[in-house]
Amino acid sequence: MTDALIDTLAHTRKALKLTQAELAQAAGLSRMAVQRTETGEVDPRHSTLSEMARVLGLELLAVPRDLVPALQAFIQSGGKYLAQPSGADAPLSVVEQLALPGRTLPGQSHTPPKAKPPR
Repeated sequence: MTDALIDTLAHTRKALKLTQAELAQAAGLSRMAVQRTETGEVDPRHSTLSEMARVLGLELLAVPRDLVPALQAFIQSGGKYLAQPSGADAPLSVVEQLALPGRTLPGQSHTPPKAKPPR
């Protein structure tokens, strides 16, 4: 798990075209701390990983192990798994909220229906 996290951090840093030194400076770490973390030379502290993630625009999130498959399916579906099962005691899902009268999707303009001309 830590290897996948560190790989994600290193890949994101490279995708953002940041050097290890630039990431280190922005995160308040030494360049050697970033290098040793990325190469697996050290077992990094949570605070080190958290600061690296913050600078890269990522968030570390602890998810209960039994929910990981559902979360992965949700992410892979592009967020299309939003409706609550019937009878679930939970707030309205995003899909249900958008279905409320007068609600629109982000980026859509709400235009009221045109009245029919009199006959």
